[in-house]
Amino acid sequence: MKDKNVNGFNYLYDNYSASLYGVILRIVIFKDDADEVLQDVFVKIWNSSAQYDVSKGTLYTWMLNIARNSAIDKLKSKNFQNNLKNQSIPDFVSNHSSLAVNQTDHFNEIQNIVNKMKDDYKDIIIKSYFEGYTQQEISDNMNIPLGTVKTRTRSAFVELRKLLKEFKL
Repeated sequence: MKDKNVNGFNYLYDNYSASLYGVILRIVIFKDDADEVLQDVFVKIWNSSAQYDVSKGTLYTWMLNIARNSAIDKLKSKNFQNNLKNQSIPDFVSNHSSLAVNQTDHFNEIQNIVNKMKDDYKDIIIKSYFEGYTQQEISDNMNIPLGTVKTRTRSAFVELRKLLKEFKL
């Protein structure tokens, strides 16, 4: 991928787009916006592939962070906020029917690992990475100091990284 190999890019898209799309859709909610974010995510992956560092985590985790951050950026954009004012509330139920079987298994394994974590850590991971909350929003929502959220986030990711290595994800 670092050498801008088109076949490598096609492989990543074919094997990970549905999984990344599921994460994006959980944050952005609206299908058209999620489609746009997914396209932007793969452009970012292509343009910044040389920045991927295997020592910092798996390729999937790196792509997942790009997808998550792009979805959050979309939520915060002025255009999205203006369009949101003109939308009806969607009838949205989280499902993973668009994911391939192996991607669903991978996603479920990650969710199972997160669910085994200490409640404080689990809540932080779910709110930040699966629901797209910022640390300030988590602080406000959970009624705890921002510094505590930051400390718990760091500790949660240390534990999550350890658990993921144990399960080789």
